[in-house]
Formats: sequence, C-alpha cells, structure tokens
Amino acid sequence: MTVKKCLFPVAGLGTRFLPVTKEIAKEMLPLVNRPIISYGVEEALGSGCEEIVMITGRAKRSIENYFDRSFELEDLLLRRGKKELYDKMIAISELAEILYIRQREPLGLGHAVLCGEPVCSSEYFGVILPDDVFIHTEPVLSQLIKVHERLGGSVIALELVSDEDVSRYGIASGVEIEPGIFRINDMIEKPKLSEAPSNYAIMGRYVLSPEIFPILHSQGTGAGGEIQLTDALRTLAKNEPVYGVVYKGRRFDCGTQKGWLSANIQLALEDPELRKMVLKVVEGK
Repeated sequence: MTVKKCLFPVAGLGTRFLPVTKEIAKEMLPLVNRPIISYGVEEALGSGCEEIVMITGRAKRSIENYFDRSFELEDLLLRRGKKELYDKMIAISELAEILYIRQREPLGLGHAVLCGEPVCSSEYFGVILPDDVFIHTEPVLSQLIKVHERLGGSVIALELVSDEDVSRYGIASGVEIEPGIFRINDMIEKPKLSEAPSNYAIMGRYVLSPEIFPILHSQGTGAGGEIQLTDALRTLAKNEPVYGVVYKGRRFDCGTQKGWLSANIQLALEDPELRKMVLKVVEGK
C-alpha cells in the first residue's frame, strides 16, 4: 500500500504573475534560494515517492530544463574551479526519475489528474500542488501516506479557514474518527459561505485511489466550467473511504503575488545570512 508515485499538475498558465509568466513557469519563480517546484519535489521524495509525474503545458519547458543536465554549465563550473556549485547542479539532475506528460488544454485540476492515468491507474498515488509550500519536520504528504497505510482509502489535507476564505477553496466535511482525522462525507468546490458544509478547506496534498480515473472520465464540468477534482472526490467518497487530515506544519500560498512575496520575506528572515539584510531593507537603512 506504500505510495511510490507522485503527480504534479503544473500546466497552469500563471496569469496572476503576468507578464513574467509569459515565458517563465510560475513554478520556477524563486523562493529564497531555489524554485518553488523544488520544495514540492523534495517533499515527495522525503515521503518515500520514487517516481515524479509532471503534468505540463507548452510553456513549462523551464521545469524540464531545471531537472535535466546542463553539460555546458557543468563544464564551465569545473573549468573555473567551482566544484561546490558543480556538485549542486549534478545533485538537482539526480534527484528523481521524472516523467513529463502534456496537458493539451487547461480544463481544470481534475483533468490534469486524469492526464496521469497512463502511469497511475494501477495503484494509489500522491498529488502535490506546488503553489502550496509546506514547511514541517515531517512532510505533509508523508502525514497523509501514514494515514492511508493505516486506514486505507484516499486521503486529503485539510486546514481550518476563516469564513472570508471559504469561497476560495474546496470545502469538506465529515465525521471526526480520531483527533484531526475525518471520514469525509461531503465536499463542494468554492462554495458560498451559506452553502459550505464546514470551514475545513482542502489544501494541495492528496493520496488518491486509482478509482478516481473512471469518475473523472464520466464527470462533467463544475465550478468555473472546469473538471473539478473536488467533485470527483465527492463521488468517490460514496463508494470507498476518503479521509481528511488536518496537517501539521506551516503553509505558504505561492500562487499569488502577495503570498509569494510574503513567503520569500518570512523564509528569508529565518535564514541567518539573509535576516540582517532583509531587516535593513524593511527598516529603510
């Protein structure tokens, strides 16, 4: 029952970051000293996953290039005696086995997951939405996998959000069977507060049953005219267990300019070498 594959839906157009994302994948924007996508990949690997599946679009070649070898750069670093940087470049390319699948149309998160069916149809698999960067001693995906290995079924990450934020997320409700663990019985994508079944929002980490694929095949469009993963999970929960876990850790929403900038500042303040510089800039010195 161990989860060995992790799917990354990264085909989104990144319109909130235009014009920079016209040519640069938003997942490649820097978060302190490395791109956003690297945090998610390291989380997947730290959770025991061995194969990374990237669902990409035509503007996402920079992601492929980042995790690939760059022989010209490596040769240049060696000739200039920069062995430490050379070793870092090699380490990036050897992080994991990565498979790339093209999502030809931006039809929603559910459709992006469906694109992974050729390689994930026979086993439970993880899903990481890299816009959400989680920091904790135990990776959030690992927290979900442990619940899956103990209870079976699909597992989603939950966070209790304010009334003002309910309409921004998929919202789930269920019966609490253990502290912080729910057996999910209802979900709705971006509801009005008056229609929300709870204040528990679904965050960007999942362990999914392969039974999600036939549901996504037959499902119509939902909120925003897209194929919603939340709608498919709601159907799945009627047929087999779906659990929600209130994750442990901190979440940084790097899917908006304000969230990305806030994450950079907060994480830089925690770096001993960067903290003094950031404080000087903030204080105008």
